[in-house]
Amino acid sequence: MSVEIERKFLIANDNWKNQVRGIRYRQGYISIAPDRTVRVRTSGETAMLTIKGESNGVSRAEFEYEIPVEDANEILNTMCGAYIIEKIRYKIPYAGFVWEVDEFLGANSPLILAEIELEYEDQLFEIPDWIGDEVTGDPRYYNAYLVRNPYLTWQHSEGDYHENQ
Repeated sequence: MSVEIERKFLIANDNWKNQVRGIRYRQGYISIAPDRTVRVRTSGETAMLTIKGESNGVSRAEFEYEIPVEDANEILNTMCGAYIIEKIRYKIPYAGFVWEVDEFLGANSPLILAEIELEYEDQLFEIPDWIGDEVTGDPRYYNAYLVRNPYLTWQHSEGDYHENQ
């Protein structure tokens, strides 16, 4: 079984932006349940079908398979309905790791999140100066939640709205 171990963070500033170019992602959900999600994603000329299990801390089962882009587009257009998220993903190498920064588009703009994937749960890593508060385990920041509850619909209080990410 494949296990995904990742931690999520808000962005503190724009210092990450000049480091790389992003790729547009379009992902849709076929199933969104508390104990599993099934999604299809296109990024550039690649498409993936992903099945994720229930989160257990920072870990969860994950199975991912490459599929033809034409099939992915057909699934996105016919089976995902309104459960589609679009974002630009940036991959930023830092201190031996690759941080993935997602700049959400549409109803989830201006949300920007950073993720780091780890080999084991208590693995140490250096945090770049552009990383803000950790939101690992906060279900509001899961893509499966954002697709049903877009960021723009959230009630934001002073300091909660990360406009200058």
